[in-house]
Amino acid sequence: MSKLPQITAFFWIMKICATTLGETAGDLFSMTLNLGYGVSSIILIGLFLITLVTQLMSKSYHPLLYWMVILLTSTAGTTMSDFMDRTLGLGYGKGAMILVAILSVILIFWQFNVGSLSVTNVKTPKVEIFYWSAILVSNTLGTALGDFLADSSGLRFAGGAFLISSLLALVLGTHYFTSISSILLFWVAFVLTRPFGATLGDLLTKTHEKGGLDYGTIGSSIVLLSILIVCIIFTTYKQKKLAVTKIPND
Repeated sequence: MSKLPQITAFFWIMKICATTLGETAGDLFSMTLNLGYGVSSIILIGLFLITLVTQLMSKSYHPLLYWMVILLTSTAGTTMSDFMDRTLGLGYGKGAMILVAILSVILIFWQFNVGSLSVTNVKTPKVEIFYWSAILVSNTLGTALGDFLADSSGLRFAGGAFLISSLLALVLGTHYFTSISSILLFWVAFVLTRPFGATLGDLLTKTHEKGGLDYGTIGSSIVLLSILIVCIIFTTYKQKKLAVTKIPND
């Protein structure tokens, strides 16, 4: 039995919401609470590992648990990327190249050991570990790409968000109008939703002087968390209602 949600429009809405929340919540830990990138990364990676073990031990799909793991990969990815790029001084370019290499190795090992990168086949602990490792690294990579677009490319937050949204629209069109592998397009879209969330999160939280809307990390995180919870409740209700209608009458 698959322990992952179906890939629908709601999945991508919730993914973008979770990754944007990951950006604002990561900045809340490292900047607003002034814990620093290193300490924040240790705390968030610890929380991620706890929820990941719980996810691996579960026997079925639990929406709240699944999206909690997604959220923590995004939040931990934010602080880990900032730690690599800023504290270690690697910069966005070198940090992104290292993460691309790590993600490529994970996907190659996954393909070699399983024979497919399809998320519909994530039904064993081994494959699930590959899945979550790829997600953690892709969300960390997405943060580096988002920060590069916002800080180094000259596009700033709004321009970076517009560029990524245009690329996501291109991926969507490619999915519907070409025969390119849907598995490849899924992982491209999965990586791109993270920098979209990163630039969107920065747009919401940064000051007007820096090109943001200055809503703050606390207020933005509360709003995004509320939206994510509402989506989880709605999709869970819809899924249960659909399951009931499929039960044959006596």
